[in-house]
Amino acid sequence: ENISDFSLNITDCIQIVVPEEVFFTVAAVGILENLLVLIAVIRNKNLHLPMYFFICSLAISDMLGSLYKTLENIFIILCKMGYLTRRGDFEKKLDDAMDSMFILSLLGSIFSLLAIAADRYITIFYALRYHNIMTLRRALVILAIIWTFCAGSSIAIALFSYEAATVIPFTILFPLMMFFILCLYVHMFLLARSHAKKIASLPTSTVHQRTNMKGAITLTIFLGVFLCCWAPFVLHILLARFCPHNPYCACYMSIFHVNGTLIMCNAIIDPMIFAFRSPELQSTFKKMFCCAR
Repeated sequence: ENISDFSLNITDCIQIVVPEEVFFTVAAVGILENLLVLIAVIRNKNLHLPMYFFICSLAISDMLGSLYKTLENIFIILCKMGYLTRRGDFEKKLDDAMDSMFILSLLGSIFSLLAIAADRYITIFYALRYHNIMTLRRALVILAIIWTFCAGSSIAIALFSYEAATVIPFTILFPLMMFFILCLYVHMFLLARSHAKKIASLPTSTVHQRTNMKGAITLTIFLGVFLCCWAPFVLHILLARFCPHNPYCACYMSIFHVNGTLIMCNAIIDPMIFAFRSPELQSTFKKMFCCAR
């Protein structure tokens, strides 16, 4: 808050504020869409597969991101109305809890995307041994490890965010994980092209290969959307931490509300990708709505 107030004094850039009605509408739509994905996977036993469990993990991360921005906006409104102070002990603990939720959402999204990418890699290049390699029990263990690590890291980072030794590893983790996933995708597509030439003579290879490559393209869309929605906000955190007094940094930080809204837009776009590119989820949604009617 102090950085935002100070930045207004050293830059001529006008602070862009998203209307509260738009803000809460986007958040509510994102939460409801991801809830539908979770309910669809739970209700349809045919979707009880490792891939869809990893998708549910990504949906939970998206929900946490929308919930974090919603709670943050509510508390800012309460502060402006005088019901909360900016310096109290309760408000400090509340702020730490919200920061922890934000970091949990970010880390959960990154590692869920990584798990989905690894699952798709195994599906494409170890198709005959996939069910032995990626069992349902093993997928649940992976998710338990991911969320345990993310929860512990989010609490530690939120409590010691003022320490440079904590901020620097967190800022390095985001581009490092994104680079690793990109390398995995590039490797996946290059091997897929070489494998396509070798197995083109098999009668069932065309359909199987198209299905797997469709999944790889879907993951590429996920990654692109994630970068577009989260990278501006992560950049805002870096600038606020390392160059808060620079006029150019302050000018970028004037679009803080827009960057926060992009995070919630990610929660809306991801379920749409599921619905448009997954026939299984499409049929499940149709059955759910038909039963509701």
